[in-house]
Amino acid sequence: MPASPEDLIAYLERLGVACETVEHPPLHTVEESQTLRGQIPGGHSKNLFVKDKKSRLFLLTLGEETNVDLKRVHEKIGANGRVSFGSAELLEEVWGVRPGAVTPFGAINDTTGRVTVVLDSGLMAHERVNFHPLVNTRTTGVTPEGLKTFLKATGHAPLVVDLAALVE
Repeated sequence: MPASPEDLIAYLERLGVACETVEHPPLHTVEESQTLRGQIPGGHSKNLFVKDKKSRLFLLTLGEETNVDLKRVHEKIGANGRVSFGSAELLEEVWGVRPGAVTPFGAINDTTGRVTVVLDSGLMAHERVNFHPLVNTRTTGVTPEGLKTFLKATGHAPLVVDLAALVE
């Protein structure tokens, strides 16, 4: 059974990762989440669950306004050929979240380490970064270092790259 938001917050606390969580109506898209921009400080993300030709899985976490060239992203992340989106079923099976709640915090549910987490360096330049805590009715903010600490603790040492550099 996937972790709950409360399990996640407790895990962050055990790791010493300070976080702040805000409750809000369900948000399914970046556009919907932008209505909260004055209320939640820091960098806001979009998260893309993708797979390569050998079915290796990746979570691309980038700034909400950052464009990425999915035809070329494999060049930066070590994927085998072009990537495509993973299915909703695969997302739930491996990452323990549903579409609309995709988050790097899903690493808590991937106990086999199937997903490579890729963090965009532009997003990581913020003092605080924000993600859904496994559900889309809350947003949890942490420092970039806190996010990295969490990911390493779950066995998902992140790859930090400039994903925006691929866009011409």
